Amino acid sequence: MSHFSPTDLARQLGQGLLSFPVTHFDAQGAFLEGPYREHCGWMLERELTGLFAAGGTGEFFSLTPTEVAQVVAAAVAETNGRIPVISGCGYGTAIATGIARDAEKAGADGLLLLPPYLMHAKQEGLADHIEAVCRATGLGVIVYNRDNAIINDETLARLCDRNPNLIGFKDGVGDIELMTRIYARMGDRLTYIGGLPTAETFATPYLTMGVTTYSSAIFNFMPEWALAFYKAVRAGDQVYVMDQLRSFVLPYIALRDKGRGYAVSIVKAGMRVIGRDAGPVRSPLTDLSAAEEAELRALIERATA
Repeated sequence: MSHFSPTDLARQLGQGLLSFPVTHFDAQGAFLEGPYREHCGWMLERELTGLFAAGGTGEFFSLTPTEVAQVVAAAVAETNGRIPVISGCGYGTAIATGIARDAEKAGADGLLLLPPYLMHAKQEGLADHIEAVCRATGLGVIVYNRDNAIINDETLARLCDRNPNLIGFKDGVGDIELMTRIYARMGDRLTYIGGLPTAETFATPYLTMGVTTYSSAIFNFMPEWALAFYKAVRAGDQVYVMDQLRSFVLPYIALRDKGRGYAVSIVKAGMRVIGRDAGPVRSPLTDLSAAEEAELRALIERATA
């Protein structure tokens, strides 16, 4: 059973930094609940406002619906109501509504609705999909605007009018005009979350548009750094933010961009670097090469020295 109502969830998420744990696998790709729970507990020793279980960095796309529920249940058990757990949700409408119901049974507090698999659709179709998920559950729903599922401000406004449990908007597009239109139209009706890859890069300009939080993948392996960066963004410390962007974030992005799918792979490599191995990524993703991981190690060591 959820510990946070949709209204409470929306309020909670906007107050601090969010993160999403990687999903732990053994060498054969099976989910390892014990190490996963231990990692969630380790993350919760720091300041976090919400945890995205089986999200994008948690390799949602490689998990079966049954595994999604297992991962979410493990996160719920470990957090024990201390902070909200938001479950990944996605694929076509029939699968997504099933995942939503299973996540609610597993004790999740909310859903992050990722794009449907492969298909491009009109605004009417995307609206029908989002509304079906909202109506399948009593949980708070955050729509993730990215890739093949980009809704505009008019569609979002209609959905909010009809679905009180649609409480959040996560932007993975980077369209400043669209984000401005959405915030101008919706205001405090939604909680806004930064969701572009390596969200730290966009944190400062997005703050001026009402995006008070973001989900940090880097928190998985550099939690103190991630928190210090977030606090500097919120405090308007541009000198510190730009110094960290130059010295760590931009070189990190350059390394991430060396391979397709590395936005996830580089996080698991970071885990190995700090001695918290979460296992390999599942195919079709591939892990960083030994040389790339050595480059990442040098970056992390400089940033945490």
